[in-house]
Formats: sequence, structure tokens, C-alpha cells
Amino acid sequence: MAARPEITFHITRGVTRLLTSLDWCHVTEMPLRSGRRVDVMAVDASGGIAIVEVKSDLADYRADGKWHEYLDFCDRFYFAVSPDFPRDILPDDPRCGLILADQYEAVIVREPEPAKLNPARRKSLTLTLARAAARRLSGLLDPPRES
Repeated sequence: MAARPEITFHITRGVTRLLTSLDWCHVTEMPLRSGRRVDVMAVDASGGIAIVEVKSDLADYRADGKWHEYLDFCDRFYFAVSPDFPRDILPDDPRCGLILADQYEAVIVREPEPAKLNPARRKSLTLTLARAAARRLSGLLDPPRES
């Protein structure tokens, strides 16, 4: 059996491949103003914002109850889990979508009930996402020099 970080990586990889195929631009480990960091944040061509919370196993899910805090930062919220994850323990909340993923692909099993972000928060999140993506790309093109 794979270790939790490896499972998380595989699920995240499958999710990002799915988002790319849907033409959603995404950033992993995206910091929020609240001090929290979401696993994946994505924006679609019309400016819709999605957050994906990756859960590697039952212990990971039970140890982390902060997903409620993410609902105010997106139009769509998804849990992403492996196909063998016990889905019956996930919240039966219409605001929560579900993605099944492995290291190669992912599929949206359940769409969440869409919400509408406040326009000012949408603008702030879009700018934060764009700046985080640009900063990471810049770091790849010109890594900081070691002293």
C-alpha cells in the first residue's frame, strides 16, 4: 500500500489532469487570506472558481474538518478521493461535489450545487491565483541564487 503523501500526489495529479482537460487553470497548495491553504484552486474561462480538497484516506478525512471554511472562497467545492475511498462517509451536502481520481485521470462523479461568490472576493481570489501562478512560473524560469 502506498504512503499517504504518495496517494495525495496521485489523486492531485489526476485532478489537475481533469481540470486541464476541462480548460480550468489551476494552482496547487493555494494560500487563502484566512491563512488556510487549499489543495487545488482552479478558475474556468468565465471566471468561475473551484476548490478541490484532496483526501488520501479515511484518517486524513477524519483529521481534517476545515473544508467548511473553503465554501466562502469558491463557486464550486469538490472532494477528490481515490476510487477505493469509502465515499459513504463524505458529507451528504449539496454544496460538495465529488471527484474520483488516480495518478492518471479523474472523473467528476457528482457536481456540487453552484454558489455565487461576492464580486469583490472573486476579483481578489482571481488576482491572488494569477499572482501565485506567475510567481511560481517566474521561480522556475529564474530560480533564486544561493548565496
